Amino acid sequence: MPATPTTVQHDSVGAMPEGVELPLPPQNLSIDEERQIRKQELAAAFRLFARFGFSEGVAGHITARDPENPSAFWVNPFGMSFSQIRVSDLILVDHDGTLLEGRRPVNNAAFCIHSEVHRARPDVVAAAHTHSLHGKAFSSLGIPLDPITQDACAFYEDHGLYTDYRGVVNDTEEGRRIGVALADGKAVVLRNHGLLTVGASVAEAAWYFITMERSCQAQLLAMAAGKPTLIDPDTARMVRDQISGPLAGWFQFRPLWDQITRQEPDLFD
Repeated sequence: MPATPTTVQHDSVGAMPEGVELPLPPQNLSIDEERQIRKQELAAAFRLFARFGFSEGVAGHITARDPENPSAFWVNPFGMSFSQIRVSDLILVDHDGTLLEGRRPVNNAAFCIHSEVHRARPDVVAAAHTHSLHGKAFSSLGIPLDPITQDACAFYEDHGLYTDYRGVVNDTEEGRRIGVALADGKAVVLRNHGLLTVGASVAEAAWYFITMERSCQAQLLAMAAGKPTLIDPDTARMVRDQISGPLAGWFQFRPLWDQITRQEPDLFD
């Protein structure tokens, strides 16, 4: 069964009727409970990515750091459709590439990229990368996202640009360079490749991938129509701080979580 989020009074959202509560991430969990939540969100994120059309053959992966063994992460089995992944299908791999749990292999590119991203960013619980259509198209331009919409402001001065594409990632050195390009941001545009996002929860990393992909689409459409008007830097920073962050990312994912878990409860198997 899915974990139930804590609900508390949330004064920071402004005037709300007395007693109205918003869901917040569960607190004070055991290691087993935290692991289960991460795996459930991971399976849900794959199902949602399938619905959004982010899959491309066997490419693409989302990882979640194990709460008991931070040098290992849960990931999708190589060659399994995003639309069919269940909690029980996820495999556990350590940063040396050793399969710790599961009977199917890991995508070597997933290991090479994600092991180094997790190593470079101990604050990161999850990382998401797929070959989504608009992320691929936008990445070919070799430019960062511009603050042309409120949603795009979430990434203003908070994402990197990796420009050293050298083919399919098959060694951890390229993963290390991607980690350097990511720096302390929430995302990185991988030129000629696609997008990668990270978060303090699977929900956060997945949400930022979804909204970054759509922001890439919006910028491509705007650039095709004319010259987009940029939001000024001070306003872009203010909006970024208003709409992004670990809690905001987790909360933005909630409607999608509610939708997919109600419609496809077998993901909990």
